[in-house]
Amino acid sequence: MLLTLACGSIFFPGFFVLCSWGLHQALPQWKVIDCLTFSNRLVSSIQAVLASASGLLILWSCNDVVNCRHWLAREYIWVLIPYMTYDLGAMYICYWYRNRGEDKKHSLAIFRNFLKHDRLMLMHHIVILIVLVPIAQVIRGERGDFFVGCIFTAEFSTPFVSFGKILILWKKQRTFAYKLNGVLTLGTFFLFRILVFPFMYWSYGRQEGLSLLQTPFHIPFLCNVINALLILPQLYWFALLCRKAAQMFDTSQAKRDS
Repeated sequence: MLLTLACGSIFFPGFFVLCSWGLHQALPQWKVIDCLTFSNRLVSSIQAVLASASGLLILWSCNDVVNCRHWLAREYIWVLIPYMTYDLGAMYICYWYRNRGEDKKHSLAIFRNFLKHDRLMLMHHIVILIVLVPIAQVIRGERGDFFVGCIFTAEFSTPFVSFGKILILWKKQRTFAYKLNGVLTLGTFFLFRILVFPFMYWSYGRQEGLSLLQTPFHIPFLCNVINALLILPQLYWFALLCRKAAQMFDTSQAKRDS
């Protein structure tokens, strides 16, 4: 546990700083904010690959969706803690560089605007740290590793989201690669952040001989509440992605923008 926490606490911010510095040295024409944004997206993608691989390995190994145990279900939580903490700091650094004044000083106004601008993502990170981590590590006891693995796989879409942001950074919004990545982003987001919830209910119901509609009434009420709180922001973000995809494939909008 302590070794995993220490490694995560060194790796994520260390890689972010090293990557930002390396980009600034290799590409001096890039602005500092561009180097920071690219580095932050790269770190997010690395974490997403690790989380998704851990989740898929857990799902592959668990035959019993309630009682099966896998060491990654608990160990990877200790990776998420330093990552989520790092990402909160990296988000603010990127926001500050993008919106700082001529004096280049931190100010309470910038911090307040940051809290307002990224409130949903900030709430997402904070809920994971102060609510989901205690539930996953303590409250659930010795059961439910399969469902923890399902939640890990939600990160499967993150590399595609990050790559889309990088393509925007490179001003490649009109390329085939950007459109293809948009389709992959929508598909993976829908599969691993939306359908993963009915999949969890279906998996439990299948094992217990229940239909999908019967399952919510045969599990603890708190589980339904937590799942509802988790899926609501995913539905909101998916709606935003669909809106952006519609604009991307709207030829009339593209002509007006050109």
